[in-house]
Amino acid sequence: MNHYITGSTIRTLREKQRLTQSQLADQLCVSDKTISKWETAKGLPDITLLEPLAKALKVSLPELLSGEQIINTNRSANILKSNLYVCPICGNILHSTGPAMVSCCGVTLPPLEAEPADDAHRILCEKIEDEYFITTQHPMTKSHYLSFIAYCTGGRFDLVKLYPESNVEVRFFIRGHGMLLWYCNHHGLFKQMI
Repeated sequence: MNHYITGSTIRTLREKQRLTQSQLADQLCVSDKTISKWETAKGLPDITLLEPLAKALKVSLPELLSGEQIINTNRSANILKSNLYVCPICGNILHSTGPAMVSCCGVTLPPLEAEPADDAHRILCEKIEDEYFITTQHPMTKSHYLSFIAYCTGGRFDLVKLYPESNVEVRFFIRGHGMLLWYCNHHGLFKQMI
């Protein structure tokens, strides 16, 4: 991560928990002068104190480091409003049903924004009995390929991982209206309502 905690973040989170500098200091086994130094930017917490500090301030470590508290306001978690993240280093695919701070391989990942497919990224979706059968003419070389295809409805998220140099032939059981999402490692995330 390329962030480190700021004094204003510590002060804001401490005040939000209704803690005095002395009370926070007691929880961390440091002096209240130490807390004051952190909050006035005359010093920084030692790295060994970050996890206990986050716990005392009731935030996660990534929230503490970024200074942004993540609050899930989407309690019903509509799967169609899911966020997808793909690590540019290892290719890991991460899925969340609400706002999240996601990191992989030391990189904070932004949520992907799906676009309608252009001609080079079109997929063919055929209805065969009780399944959708998905194919595409997209290249599947070692350097340019589709990483996954997902079928998303209001209550279900099904994902099929794809690999370079393989054929794209994916089947999903039809579970009502929803959206297909697929990811090109060069051009990003695409979507199509079905």
